[in-house]
Order: sequence, then C-alpha cells, then structure tokens
Amino acid sequence: MSKPIIIVNCKTYPQATGKAAVELAKHCEKAAHAYKADIRIAVQATDIAIVAKAVKIPVYAQHVDHTAPGQSTGWITAHAIKTAGARGSLLNHAEHRLGVHDIAKAVDALRHERLDSIVIAEDVHRLHEIDLAVPGATLLSIEPPELIGGNVSVSVARPEIITHAVVATTKPLIIGAGVKTRQDLDIALRLGAKGVLLASGVVLAKDQTAALKNLLS
Repeated sequence: MSKPIIIVNCKTYPQATGKAAVELAKHCEKAAHAYKADIRIAVQATDIAIVAKAVKIPVYAQHVDHTAPGQSTGWITAHAIKTAGARGSLLNHAEHRLGVHDIAKAVDALRHERLDSIVIAEDVHRLHEIDLAVPGATLLSIEPPELIGGNVSVSVARPEIITHAVVATTKPLIIGAGVKTRQDLDIALRLGAKGVLLASGVVLAKDQTAALKNLLS
C-alpha cells in the first residue's frame, strides 16, 4: 500500500518563515519517519534553499512562473527553484490563481527541469478543465475556497466533492481545505484521494508536532 501524501503549505505565515520554516520542516521529516507518510513541505521562495539543506523530505515552491531564465526581473523560474533545492511547485492556489494557459506553460517549465507540479482547482468543473488542458501535471488537488482555513474539512463538510473529483481526473488527486485530523485524511483516502494538502491546521498550531500526530496517528 502506498504511503499517503501529505503536503504542508507554509503560505506566508510568520510561524513558517525563515528559521521557523526550517523547524517546521524538521517536524515534518520526523513525522514522516514515525508514521510512514510521504510528507512534503511547500515554502516561500526565499526559504527553499535553507529548508532543502536542512531536510531530506521533498521541498516545494508555492508558485512558479513560466518565464524562461535570462533577461527578466522579479519572476520565479523553474530553473531557480531547482537550483535552490526544490523538487517541484504548487500552482494555481486559490490565493494565487492562474489562467489555464499560464498553468500549462508553468507545468511545461517544471517538466523541462524534471520537477513536480501540483495544480490546484477550486471545484470539480475547473479540475476537469485543468486535467484535459494540462496533461503533464504530476498531481491535481481540489480545495473549495470557502472551506480553506476553516474548522470543518472538505472531507466532513463536502465528501461528495472528493468522490466527484476522483472521477473527473485521470491523474492522482489530493484534497485540501480545513484538513486537520486523521478522520479527515481517512475519509479522503477511502473516497479515492491519494492524500491531503493543508496549511493552518499544522502551521498555526500551538504544537506543530502534536498537530502532525493528530493528522497521522
């Protein structure tokens, strides 16, 4: 049986920035070993290098642009995140949305560097659209925006979204929005998802190690 995929998104929370991002990544790495889970962490671009040097679990960027390396300013290239130690990037989070054309080009840029792409959709219709238009994506994720950062997970509040999403895509699927507990993870896995994407449930917890234990044990 494959390990469940857990992606912890640091967002821009101070509790997961700089040295705090390194500490969280270390907590994630210990939990990955303890609970035999495939835990990955998505950090801010400025933290990729220091986090990637500190842990062996996969480190992802939270966004990448499709701009080619060279005469451009202020963009985050796939080449740059690879050089910093990232293994891939999230794309199209509800807090950083992209058009399908830009998603496809960013995925192509990541594939050129042999990096993973985790493309997020806000609903099943959008998920299916991305699945058809972006065949090269590594993983797809669905996160209903109204449940992001809340106290009730998509697994509990809207399990039918997971069921429909699994059918709507040909790629491995992870789910997110409000995920915090082992129950949230188990429901997602039982309905056909490969894992979960979460942020505040771990990052903002008073005890991040305990939050990971609550999710995995």
